[in-house]
Amino acid sequence: MSQPLLRKARIDDAKAIHGLLLTSGEGDGMVLPRSFNQIYSHLRDFFVVADRDSGTVLGCCALSICWDNLAEIRSLKVHPDARGRGLGRHLIDACLSEAVTLGIFRVFVLTNQEAFFRKMGFEETGKDTLPQKVWADCVNCTKFPDCDETAMIMEL
Repeated sequence: MSQPLLRKARIDDAKAIHGLLLTSGEGDGMVLPRSFNQIYSHLRDFFVVADRDSGTVLGCCALSICWDNLAEIRSLKVHPDARGRGLGRHLIDACLSEAVTLGIFRVFVLTNQEAFFRKMGFEETGKDTLPQKVWADCVNCTKFPDCDETAMIMEL
């Protein structure tokens, strides 16, 4: 398999992103599914890694701006057949780079994969430090208010 290409998502990636976010595999943390409307409305937030030869989307991740100096990394998913190749790390790095380009220096994630994000430099924080997130998205989650995810943040 050729070296995957990391790039901003394009309109023709929406169905692949939707499919990735709907599937779960062994060892997955929960990734909230997104409707086609949500994906199309936030397509500019997404990065994808795609096979250079076939164009098949192997993974995705989004950077969502929450406030003047706070963004969230969300919807990180790598296809089970493409794991272990560092694609998740590349997607996170792309989001962090974009945050800096935009002048955003605090980035957080809600995750069940604490070890992965700790290796990336994120540190655990209280969910109460993320009020915009709690009221914007969390209240609509099926797990609210009994969320089992850990809030982690990185100061860039």
